[in-house]
Amino acid sequence: MPTLKEGKGPLFTSPNVEAARAFFRTKSRAMTNKVMPVKEAVERFVADGDYFASGGFGTNRIATAVLHEMLRQEKQNLGIAGHTTTHDFEILAAGNLMGHGTLMARVDVAYIVGLEARGLSPHARRVVQSGEVELSEWTNYALALRFLAGAMGVPFLPARNILGSDTFDRSGAKEILCPFTGAKLVAYPALYPDVAAIHVHEADEFGNCRIKGISVADRDIARAAHKVIITTERLVSNDSIRSDPSQTTIPFYCVDAVCVVPHGSYPGNMPYEYFSDEDHLREWLTVEKDVDAFKAFLDTNIYGVTDFDEYLAMHGGPKRIEELRAQELFLSLGGTDNA
Repeated sequence: MPTLKEGKGPLFTSPNVEAARAFFRTKSRAMTNKVMPVKEAVERFVADGDYFASGGFGTNRIATAVLHEMLRQEKQNLGIAGHTTTHDFEILAAGNLMGHGTLMARVDVAYIVGLEARGLSPHARRVVQSGEVELSEWTNYALALRFLAGAMGVPFLPARNILGSDTFDRSGAKEILCPFTGAKLVAYPALYPDVAAIHVHEADEFGNCRIKGISVADRDIARAAHKVIITTERLVSNDSIRSDPSQTTIPFYCVDAVCVVPHGSYPGNMPYEYFSDEDHLREWLTVEKDVDAFKAFLDTNIYGVTDFDEYLAMHGGPKRIEELRAQELFLSLGGTDNA
């Protein structure tokens, strides 16, 4: 299958299927209790230089507690999958500040910097434009296909999008000819993250997980990643999981750590649970405009707290969550948000 053209962007991870298979053969399939604190999970499973994937979609169902802990532990020189990343990318970009080194070193760019209709993250923009981070450009669909290829155990998947675009030129993709029709296609290399963090609605102690609503790419991310940290709203029994196995989105054998973090997507949205805290997200975007003010904000909200529970308590705790629950219920019944 001849290669017609190659993108000029770097490829940060190897699509080598046999190397991935060799790793997964060593991964335990035992049904052991994997429940642990977030601090321990990040210490054990996130190493300097790793390639990291964040689950969820935009500000929806993000593993906020893991992201905060990665900053507190000053993880360094990570590769990042910028797939549907908004507030999670904003948090990670904060690791490139305050004299704490460089958390983010390489980024596969699809959707970053923007927080959708809320606006652009001033600090994430500074980091990306600084030149200190190596970039390769894709699209959300392209990265989703790369995760799918990893989950399937194939070195690449073909598609038609980004053909003839500047995005192709700045990507690590290749243009090929279809062996059946002769049509031009883009070959997307498999993406095997070293570690992923995914927030779910329910999980048992072994790591069987349920996600309500759309899972976006999380099914594939969990199967492609070498190590998977799960944060969950609720810990449920294995009997509950077995009572309806069709609801299991991520199976236990993909998971390395289960961390019980109620309200763990805050200030993001958790579908069917609570709405995003638009006031606090706006606070992030506002304070980032001034570097010194942002440093003080991070020192108070991230580096100066012990864990996610303390952070949540600073921003209204259970009372604020109940307000956001009411807002989510109102919207789910057809109300209009004016946030």
